[in-house]
Amino acid sequence: MLRLAPEGYYRFVQADKYGATYGGGEANVAVSLAGFGVDAAYVTKLPAHEIGQAGVNALRAAGVDTSLIVRGGARVGIYFLEKGASQRPSKVIYDRAHSAIAEAAAADFDWNKIFDGADWFHFTGITPALSSSVAEITLEACKAAKARGVKVSCDLNYRKALWTREKAREIMTGLMPYVDVLIANEEDAGDVFGITSGGDVTGGDVTAEGYVKVAKELVDRFGFGHVAITLRGSISANDNRWSAILMNKEGKVFKAKQYLIHIVDRVGGGDSFGAGLIYGLANYDEQKAIEFATAASCLKQTIEGDFNYVTAEEVLRLASGDGSGRIKR
Repeated sequence: MLRLAPEGYYRFVQADKYGATYGGGEANVAVSLAGFGVDAAYVTKLPAHEIGQAGVNALRAAGVDTSLIVRGGARVGIYFLEKGASQRPSKVIYDRAHSAIAEAAAADFDWNKIFDGADWFHFTGITPALSSSVAEITLEACKAAKARGVKVSCDLNYRKALWTREKAREIMTGLMPYVDVLIANEEDAGDVFGITSGGDVTGGDVTAEGYVKVAKELVDRFGFGHVAITLRGSISANDNRWSAILMNKEGKVFKAKQYLIHIVDRVGGGDSFGAGLIYGLANYDEQKAIEFATAASCLKQTIEGDFNYVTAEEVLRLASGDGSGRIKR
């Protein structure tokens, strides 16, 4: 997607110019993984015109393989971001109807070619929400991945601007049998599957203990190998408490340390967590994996734009306890 945002903390009604950057759920995950040294490829459909090419170029510059991107369609999806401050929340306005990916067809994607040599496939709940055809494409992708023994992860990422809770539950329930690793935040499981902790998210009640029950219900219902839930306690738009839990299929729970983040840009925080979890589960034990994912997403929220421009070494340094922010020379 193309992101357009007023400079600094200007409101939409104040803005006379907008900065342009690129991002989007799965794209952000691919960029993070490339930054960790993983061979990451991104699959989508983008127009062949210059705006589409600029998006491709942004991914290439971050080290992502763009050779599987289909070219065609009329437009790139856009979102407008107004950064919040203190007690004023950030605001997003979407303009993504009739985007190239929303109007993509199943014939656009050769999943046998796409998954040749692949180890892991990641998608978010945003993608099947774009249109009925994209929901069908996502299901085809999941089936093809499972048939090839490719591990599948999904970030629920419920967006009420894109579909209803009822439609999300119907479509996402059909996708869950193909998912090995599920990622959610403190609200997604409730919005999509009606599974809640009983806590008050708006009031900041997002303790790990409450969400262990949510994770267990998800594992029991769908048989996931792992469920991870991020826990954001919003003190204000600028300051958040950030942590996460991970549960495996045996019901064992792993809790990450909590960070107090002074936020520069929170967009992409969940995507950077997903990338960190993928990398962590592929390389470390479960405790270190959830610590790595949480630290990675903590760092992302100190970086402007959707993309998480950090290395695995930087993440490991924070996860090991070096969070002082002291200058590195």
